[in-house]
Amino acid sequence: MPADTLLSGPIAAAAFGWFLEEFCGNFSARFLMNAFLHVKESPVHNPVHSDVPELRGAELASVYYDRRMAGDFYDFIRVGPNRVLFGLLDAAGGLRKTRAIVSAAQHTFRTAGAELFARRDLNAADAMMELCMQLNQAVLKAADGVCSCPAFAGCYDESLGIVCYCNAGHTPGLLRDHAGVTELPATGLPLGLFSHMISDAPMAVLEPGAVLLLASRGIVEAKCKAEEFGLQRVKDVLQHSKSASAKELCVSVLDQVQQFMRAAPKHDDVTVLALARNS
Repeated sequence: MPADTLLSGPIAAAAFGWFLEEFCGNFSARFLMNAFLHVKESPVHNPVHSDVPELRGAELASVYYDRRMAGDFYDFIRVGPNRVLFGLLDAAGGLRKTRAIVSAAQHTFRTAGAELFARRDLNAADAMMELCMQLNQAVLKAADGVCSCPAFAGCYDESLGIVCYCNAGHTPGLLRDHAGVTELPATGLPLGLFSHMISDAPMAVLEPGAVLLLASRGIVEAKCKAEEFGLQRVKDVLQHSKSASAKELCVSVLDQVQQFMRAAPKHDDVTVLALARNS
């Protein structure tokens, strides 16, 4: 039986759901089942996530809950023998409004990113700032006007264990190492606001065992009554997690959000991206 027909049809899907609930728990079952159904029903005109590149001595992963309803988007692309580009973007507005914006940003991220970071005379900071400027122009053009689009883009150098990044008005990146959890705050304004946007591109060192975690606005703004989940709870999950797996860390954050809300997140897209250095 071909692999792509092994779990086709409603009966197989139901059996798959029962298996997950029995062995993975309620939240993990819902998450994995949604991922399974999402793959089967994803429209072809939506932006497509590339396969996560294999890294030497590190792992990249990104996880989101259920179907897209707004403008969260993540992507990865290998841009050189030792470099991988990754990004998390959050365009303001619903899915219909942001689809063209996200698609344009993805195209620029892949094409301009591959060109800028493949140069022999590469200066990572200059390349990252140029990429952010091109992403900004792509968002403005696709939106045909102003559209706030916070974004975090980074380039990981496997040979050095260093991330050069640009945080354009996004939720702070969180870096966990032997010293604790450090915030990587915004280095510039969100994309899509001004035609001449400049963002700095600092460096962050990932020592062996360190993790860089990015959480979308939907994670931080998840509410239970009037209380938000907040960035501090994300930091607490990262700080106290014993997992060294990037994917397990992402799922742990989503699990805690769902437990906090006492319901499945439906207020916004909720997305987590993690880069974990193993050696």
